[in-house]
Amino acid sequence: MSRIGKKPVPIPAGVNVDVDGTVVRVSGPRGQVERSFHERVIISKRDNTLVVERQSDEDFDRALHGTVRAILANMVQGVTAGFQKSLEIVGTGYRASKAGNKLVLTVGFSHPVEMDPPPGIEFDVPSTTLINVRGVDKELVGEVAARIRRVRPPEPYQGKGIRYVGEKVRRKAGKTGKK
Repeated sequence: MSRIGKKPVPIPAGVNVDVDGTVVRVSGPRGQVERSFHERVIISKRDNTLVVERQSDEDFDRALHGTVRAILANMVQGVTAGFQKSLEIVGTGYRASKAGNKLVLTVGFSHPVEMDPPPGIEFDVPSTTLINVRGVDKELVGEVAARIRRVRPPEPYQGKGIRYVGEKVRRKAGKTGKK
């Protein structure tokens, strides 16, 4: 039995959960999230908790059990507290700014790179070298942060580029000059 899968997901006050077969809708103070799950997993609402059960003990069902429970817990956490990923920009002249909802990156190209946030995501730029990506869907927040990082990933020689806050970039020794 999955240790994570058998733990019920508590539903805090102010959060509304609707289970309609394989579709689960969670709404709360920060927004609403909807997701469809595999039919081999049974999701039920009991009292103020969500319970995930599997149909059999096959490998596929066992793999789904804990995963579905973790996704449900993230949905509940997203509509109550939300999720955030922070990125930092390293490099001379590299900077970020906001123009309306858009994120504008100046990272060494001949043109600034503009990125529109998908629905449910918002960008925050507290300083020119720091970007915060916020939203209620953990998967979408991570995907948007990865797309921003992909514009100019950190390079190993000088360390310039966009990286997650706290990410360690492995540095390489450069070429040596002729003697």
